[in-house]
Amino acid sequence: MFIIAGIIPDENSPLIYGQVKLLENFLNIQNYSIPIERGTSALIAAAIKTLEVFQKEYPFIYLVGDIGKGEGSKKLYESLGENIKIHKPKVITFHYILPDVDGCLKVILGLEKLNPKPILIADAGFMYVVKMAGYSTFFDLFTPDLGELAFLADEKAPHPFYTRGFLLENENNIEDLVERAYKYENASKYLLIKGKRDYIVCQGNILKIIDNPLVEELEAIGGTGDTLTGIVSSLIYIGFSLEEACEIGAKVNRLAGALANPTPATQIGEIVNYIPKALKNLLF
Repeated sequence: MFIIAGIIPDENSPLIYGQVKLLENFLNIQNYSIPIERGTSALIAAAIKTLEVFQKEYPFIYLVGDIGKGEGSKKLYESLGENIKIHKPKVITFHYILPDVDGCLKVILGLEKLNPKPILIADAGFMYVVKMAGYSTFFDLFTPDLGELAFLADEKAPHPFYTRGFLLENENNIEDLVERAYKYENASKYLLIKGKRDYIVCQGNILKIIDNPLVEELEAIGGTGDTLTGIVSSLIYIGFSLEEACEIGAKVNRLAGALANPTPATQIGEIVNYIPKALKNLLF
């Protein structure tokens, strides 16, 4: 089983879970219809499009609405902590959940009981709280952007808002940031660092840099980092190694963006629809 968990920006959405379907530009779970926008919904849509190419089952989803008050995230932490052991998943991807160390530790406790241990992937808010809780090395893959990498590299910052200024530098400093993140045990085994250039890192060593095709218009489109995490997560579930999945995923995400011929007004859902074509062009 492949599980994806996260929040959506809708305070009226209750905690929902179950097998997901993608119909046009909407996710459908338990009779709820969720538009494909940046964030967790974009990640899920990209994962589904990837799985379709390989004719694999769709992921099992945990979603809840939260607009920053934390009530939805609290429910999600509690549900995951109680139920994660029931599913016996192969891969779990955690996306944005408001950071709560106590809630995170409940989830970690549930994960520690799983045998075999699933492949654990974290992006956005859950990646933050895993670092804050001191469990980064328990995870297999983080997918930070450069700002988030700076937070991982800052052993003193309790939250990304407090990342020290000297670490918030440009891409030329990436090797130093990677070194610090691993030195202070604030990084997972693998990192996929997202940006104009995508870096694949294992245990502090930069393995590959993906920078082609470079589509400048994508910089203005929210959600392309989320789709990358979704593609990579599905590839890992399908059976690719973490390094292979990161490399293929980075190339596919870029190619899907190029195939969409985007403008700054392009929506992330339009790019998601090109993921199958990009995968087939690259792999078949």
